Formats: sequence, structure tokens, C-alpha cells
Amino acid sequence: MDLRASYYGTSSGYGNSRGACGFGYYGKIVNEGSVAAVSAKLWKNGEGCGACYQVRCKVPQLCDYNGANVVVTDYGEGDRTDFIMSPRAFSKLGRNLVASEKLKKYGTLDVEYKRVPCTYKGNNIVYQINENSNNPGYFAINILYVGGTYDVTAVEIWQREQHQWVAMRRSYGAVFDFANPPEGEIKLRFQVSSNVEGHYVVSRFPIPAAWKAGATYSTNILPY
Repeated sequence: MDLRASYYGTSSGYGNSRGACGFGYYGKIVNEGSVAAVSAKLWKNGEGCGACYQVRCKVPQLCDYNGANVVVTDYGEGDRTDFIMSPRAFSKLGRNLVASEKLKKYGTLDVEYKRVPCTYKGNNIVYQINENSNNPGYFAINILYVGGTYDVTAVEIWQREQHQWVAMRRSYGAVFDFANPPEGEIKLRFQVSSNVEGHYVVSRFPIPAAWKAGATYSTNILPY
């Protein structure tokens, strides 16, 4: 697909730790800092958080054929842009350092892009207990990454007393929360989608009863 891309400034060249996905510091360093804020149609009310895209610019004498692979960590729109990229990501659009510096002077570039699979060294769905969580009164998670080309569209928590799955609220971005979670171990399941009807996958390992904010868990499940 064709549209436009720009970049934002950071002193380090990496991403923004205050991105709307709620990734925190992880959103700054994931994919070696090659990240992007995306427009509403790719943001999808937060479902697009963590998605991976290949972005290529269209200035033949300057642009690298492979372009840049970016991870979505934020929401943002500029002058008809679908991507506002970190400096590290934008610099990868050029064939070399000189070309990259010339491209930066354009400010905004015509680009083409496509969704590509995310690969995270064998991990599939990985999440972190949000820093604002407080055992036992408030429970929230950040979906850090999902393998392949899948989006997490919903998260549910198992309520033992009612013997049923109950939806967690998408608080913002990739953050889901639940007030007054069940006591003891916590079991989650995730609705995943890849441009088709979503389906649920259940985490193989429950969260320990003594869970704490900041802990990270891999579900050890495939999203398909």
C-alpha cells in the first residue's frame, strides 16, 4: 500500500517510552529502537499495537530496496502520514548514511508498506503485569508482543466461582485491566486475529497467586 511517512526527534534516536501503546521503556528499545507511531487505520483503537511492518520509500537514487522493518508502539498522524518513525527507523530507509541524511531533509516521504510477521526468538504471546497493578485489588497487563501477523483483540480472565471467562477491559493501547481479580492463580485467554474472524487461545501456565507488578510472562502458545 502507498502513503507517506515522516519521523519524530529523540535525543537517542530510539523510540518514545511514553507511547500510546503503554509499552513504557520496552517501547523505546524493542526492535533495536526501530519503531513507529501509526495512523488510525493501522492503530485500530490499540489492536495494532506491536504489529510489524516493512516500510520502503520511493526515491530511487536514495532509498534502500529492503527499507525498514518497524514495530508499532504509538499512535500519531501528520500530513497524510501512516507512519511517524523513530530516527533509527527512518535512517534505515536510505541506501547508506549519506542517503539517509538526504532523506531526512525531505521531512515526509512517499512510501509503500506491508504487514510482515513479527519474530521474537521463539516467543509467541508475551505480556507484562502493568506497573499500576496492585495485588489483590487491581490487575492489568501490557501485551508486549505477539508472533506472526496476529493482533490480540480481546483478553479474558477465568472466574472460578462463576465457572466462566469474563472480558478484561482494554484500558488503552495494549493495556487490559480488571478490577478485583480472583484470588489465587490467574488464568488468561487471548482472542487473536489475522484479518479473519478471531479465535481464543489459552495460556498454558497460570499467573502465580503472589503476582507482582512488572513481572513478565510468556504464554508458550502459538496464536494460530
